[in-house]
Amino acid sequence: MHVDLNSCFATIEQQANPLLRGKPIVVAAYTTGRGCILAASVEAKRLGIKTGMRVSEGKNLYPPLIVLPPDPQKYRWVNRKLRVLLSSYTPYLSVESIDEMVMDLAKTPALERSSMISIAYDSKERIKKEIGEWLMVSIGIAPNRYLAKVASGLHKPDGLDIITKENIEEVLTGLRLEDLCGIKEGNAGRLRLAGIGTPVEFYRASAVTLVSALHSKTGWDWWQRLHGYEDGVMYKNFNQPEDIQKSFGQSFALGTFRVPSDPEIVKIMAQLIVKMGRRLRAAGLVAHGVSVSLLFGDYSHWVKNTRRYEPLFADSDFLGEARGLLIQAPAELVRILAVTSFHLMPRGTGQISIWNTDERKWRIIDAIDTIADRWGEFTVTPGRMLGMEQKVLDRIAFGKVM
Repeated sequence: MHVDLNSCFATIEQQANPLLRGKPIVVAAYTTGRGCILAASVEAKRLGIKTGMRVSEGKNLYPPLIVLPPDPQKYRWVNRKLRVLLSSYTPYLSVESIDEMVMDLAKTPALERSSMISIAYDSKERIKKEIGEWLMVSIGIAPNRYLAKVASGLHKPDGLDIITKENIEEVLTGLRLEDLCGIKEGNAGRLRLAGIGTPVEFYRASAVTLVSALHSKTGWDWWQRLHGYEDGVMYKNFNQPEDIQKSFGQSFALGTFRVPSDPEIVKIMAQLIVKMGRRLRAAGLVAHGVSVSLLFGDYSHWVKNTRRYEPLFADSDFLGEARGLLIQAPAELVRILAVTSFHLMPRGTGQISIWNTDERKWRIIDAIDTIADRWGEFTVTPGRMLGMEQKVLDRIAFGKVM
């Protein structure tokens, strides 16, 4: 069962402020005209305003549009409440993102007492009663996670749809290839070149045909997904322990484009690393790799990474590695700067240094993190960030919520 919180950020803002209910509103990364719309309320969507538009484009469609900045603490609070509520039905709950969760109800007491449809209606009612009456979820029920996600998107908002072996072709008839999650222009073009132009033809094609059409063994994975099997690639087994997150990263879109050698770029990078490092350490992990990527003004992309045998966890160490990568970047105007830590391992694992300098460093870092937890980020500020022109705001990524 796939549960999708409709118009997540915007709906939560309407829940928090009744004066916004029933009005077209959007939550945008920045409230200025160039800001990107992160979420549009149901009312705004009916006017053609979509996620990914610029604020100026939304206002062109509806000048009185209400534009709000993100409030991540609100959204995380709702995510945690929703997680607790859905966990009362099954221990096999997978949090896919800030607004999507998947329940495996097989062999659970909840399913023995009731049906999947009854559980879906009950969860909808409880969400309104226990979390917020303005919140709506769309629910999809299917034999596997992929088809449940497809079902959850059929009749938004507040939908409830079921995909079975008997009705799947009827459901797919109303969709385009690009409407299927995971099928973008590239794969859609390959499928069409192979004579597969619709989701129904996609479903009817043999695994051998799909492998040939997509030029990859992923064709077999797609055949499994569309026929109700868990493919073991796109989704992990609910019964397996939660995998270690593969990376932590932060990115920032510059209001004024700058060359990589600009001192302001390093200040922004320092702030990104502080945020990334806190998330990494809060998860009990250390990194053995750092990556810096840049999107330039002409939309070309540059990325460089480095790996270390010794664990990285201190912000100063991350910054040293990242600066070493940044000086290798071409002297072009930067639009977006991103820093990522990867090759993650649990804290305390691996070989201990003969000098054992990490223990003292950890005590200092833990103390700084404790101060930040109590008084807010950047209460203790790296000297390199003094006099920053821009502040990197708290953001929620479209992925797993930490």
